Amino acid sequence: MEKRVVVYPPDERGWRKVRYDGEILGTAYQVSDIEEFLRLAGHPDPESVDLTEESLFEWRGGGPETWAESPP
Repeated sequence: MEKRVVVYPPDERGWRKVRYDGEILGTAYQVSDIEEFLRLAGHPDPESVDLTEESLFEWRGGGPETWAESPP
């Protein structure tokens, strides 16, 4: 069974906390950060993950297109 990923609403800077299997992994500044978090958490193929897959992702406060204007 796939583990669930929760991407929290953007903060005042547009950055988003990411939880994977109940554990906060960190703050994502852009979509590629989520792939890196999944890789570090042991996901077998994070680059091929469909970020819109509802059985795996729960996006709060906007989907994968909602980020800061420019990363830090």
